[in-house]
Formats: sequence, structure tokens, C-alpha cells
Amino acid sequence: MKKKFNKKSLCLAAAALALTAGLSVNSAMAYFTTYATAAGGVTISLGSTTTIPEETVSDWTKHIVIKNTGDFECYVRVKVFAGDKYQDGLKYQGSEKWSPGEEDYYYYSDIVPAGGETEELQVKIDSKDSEEEFNVIVAQECTPVLYDDQGNPYADWNAKQEEVGE
Repeated sequence: MKKKFNKKSLCLAAAALALTAGLSVNSAMAYFTTYATAAGGVTISLGSTTTIPEETVSDWTKHIVIKNTGDFECYVRVKVFAGDKYQDGLKYQGSEKWSPGEEDYYYYSDIVPAGGETEELQVKIDSKDSEEEFNVIVAQECTPVLYDDQGNPYADWNAKQEEVGE
């Protein structure tokens, strides 16, 4: 035997379903709505610290000046490579602000401001009376100035920068 749905009970069921759905919308809307307000703003600068070595050579001496072309102040260090045969013949001279340090780097003691540059570091090259051509390569690194809890500046040469993106 088949049950017949009459039109009246079908409309009543549809109306009850619509009423139930309508009543539950308010609680769902409350879940997705936040009641927070904010005013004002803060400018965030995501600039970078970039340095460029300026090198000139005269009389077997390489004159090195590092320029900070970035947006922030930084610390700078320099390492010079000349190959095994000539590495021992390099003589460093220049300002008292340059001093030898770890891993054969020369560290500049002052903070280099954005747009500023270091004092000159001179590297005298002893060719050891060689007729062969050779290159003297300057590798420079910079790190942003960090501050400790007391506000004292320091350099963290072990900091790693991670690239974010594709």
C-alpha cells in the first residue's frame, strides 16, 4: 500500500525546515563575526642592508672602501684571497678601525650608517717577482646592527637569512 503525501503536510514540513534553517543562521553569523576595532597605524619598513666594495689598485696595493647602499646601519668585514702562492705575501695597512679577527677576516670596528662608507683598508701585494698574472679577490660581508637589552650595539655574524617565496 502506498502512502500518499498530501499537499498540506508537504508544505508544513517545508515551512518547518525553512524556519529551523533561518533560526540557526544567527548563531553561525555570530561565529564568523568579530567585534574588534582599531585606529591608527604603524609604518613597517622591510628594507635591506647592502654593501658594495670599491676597489682600486696602484703600486701593487689594493685600496678597499666598503659603501653601505642599504636602508639600515651595519657592521662590515672583509677577507682577501690571492691564491696559495701569494696569500702569505699580503700586507694589511690602513685605519686603526680595521683589525684582524676570526677566519682571516678584517673587521671594521665602527657602525657604517646607511649611505656611509668605511675608511680605506690597504692590502699591499707582494708579487714575489712573479711574471705570471694573478687575481686578488676581495670578499666582503655585512650584518645589520643589533642591540642587546641595555641598548648596546653588536654584530651577529652567525645570523642566517631565509628566503621566503616560491
